[in-house]
Amino acid sequence: MTKHPGPGKAHRRGISLMELADMFPDEAAARAWFEGVRWPDGVRCPHCGSENVAAIASLEPMPWRCRDRDCRRHFSVRTGTVMAESKIALRKWAFAIYLCATSLKGVSSMKLHRDLNITQKSAWFMAHRIREALDSESGLFAGPVEVDETYIGGKRKNMPRARRAALTGRGGVGKVTVAGAKDRATKRVSAAIVPAADTPTLQGFVRGHAAAGAVVYTDDAAAYRGMPEFEHEAVNHTVGEYVRGMAHTNGIESFWAMLKRGYHGTFHHFSAKHMQRYVDEFAARQGLRDRDTIDLMGAFVARMIGRRIMYRDLVGAG
Repeated sequence: MTKHPGPGKAHRRGISLMELADMFPDEAAARAWFEGVRWPDGVRCPHCGSENVAAIASLEPMPWRCRDRDCRRHFSVRTGTVMAESKIALRKWAFAIYLCATSLKGVSSMKLHRDLNITQKSAWFMAHRIREALDSESGLFAGPVEVDETYIGGKRKNMPRARRAALTGRGGVGKVTVAGAKDRATKRVSAAIVPAADTPTLQGFVRGHAAAGAVVYTDDAAAYRGMPEFEHEAVNHTVGEYVRGMAHTNGIESFWAMLKRGYHGTFHHFSAKHMQRYVDEFAARQGLRDRDTIDLMGAFVARMIGRRIMYRDLVGAG
């Protein structure tokens, strides 16, 4: 694989589209790669965990059989993942994972539909299956931790007149509130839709993402005041202060900028029902982006194991 240097990221090894095509020339090569990522120490039955498995003559849809007398079930590398029961070729899944992993502003279902030569409906379902595997970071950040909130939604001037008339107030009125935390040491990001930007909500978010005693940096919003369990510093944006020594929220604000570029430039709209999945996708990519491209793709595949989402759940009420 060719190394493609870039500003500040010259240590990463990228993969060009031509190299990707050479890596996955056919379905057999794609299947071998997926199996190597999922079972680096040899194929195991995803149903019972047994190593006593056998390859069978037919390659698809279930090319493996468990030989354990209490199991004896057929399976494939798709079994027990978000790819289960998908009729889309593994080669196309590999290309989709590459596009989703390397496109910092995300990939629309229309682009996947055109690039993979599948229907837009299938591309939309495929993209959401990948997002389903990309949960926000769990656990507490040791810090320093930057915390901030933002608002996602369309511009008021572009809304229908009746909706504009119903909105009163400024800022995030009529939009979805998203809170986020970035761990400076690991560069990982966790973000979640929250019901409001008030004191109980935002301080609860901080306590759910920063370890006690961690250094926490926020802006000067009143909702963040009074957190004695943290070493808390704030910068006063209202008077033009954005950096004071190590105190700033530039990292998490950079993440918001990328998320909003994806919202306005790639997707144009996130429905409230699916917005958390889009937020999780951007957060996961942010935390993994220092990896070589092939390792980044492998990390996406690893997160797909043990996950499942049905089309009816995506399109149903809720």
